[in-house]
Amino acid sequence: MPAYAIMIRDKMIDADEFATYGKMAGAARGDHQIKPLAFYGANEAVEGLPAEGVVLLEFPDMAAAKAWYYSDAYQAALVHRKLGAEYRVIFVEGL
Repeated sequence: MPAYAIMIRDKMIDADEFATYGKMAGAARGDHQIKPLAFYGANEAVEGLPAEGVVLLEFPDMAAAKAWYYSDAYQAALVHRKLGAEYRVIFVEGL
């Protein structure tokens, strides 16, 4: 069953750190099976807090999503994301 990573940017802190994250996160994709479904397009919060940006990624299953997130390459990139912006990240299983 597919799984999704919902990445919600709440607040940019440091654009330079975030740019470093972007480069490293792209490289961290490696051989992981990731299908981007939404990538910082226009968004509208109809309930709850607004988001500065949203990314929606599809994976074959939850194990694949976690393998990507916890990989050494993505964890190295994550350091820069945390210095560059405040995020919420949610994994959810699909149908």
